[in-house]
Amino acid sequence: MRDTPEFNQFFADMTALGRAGVADDIGPMIAGLLSEDNRWVNAQRIEVSGGQGI
Repeated sequence: MRDTPEFNQFFADMTALGRAGVADDIGPMIAGLLSEDNRWVNAQRIEVSGGQGI
């Protein structure tokens, strides 16, 4: 979908950051959650959307 300029712009317009997210945006957050420092985080809904508002 990110290779389709119309879809990319559509989703970018809905985010506070003004662009669609990519794997490099999401991966570090997931890695952080999986670290031992976050062992007490459980059963949470954590949104990683770049501020997307639908």
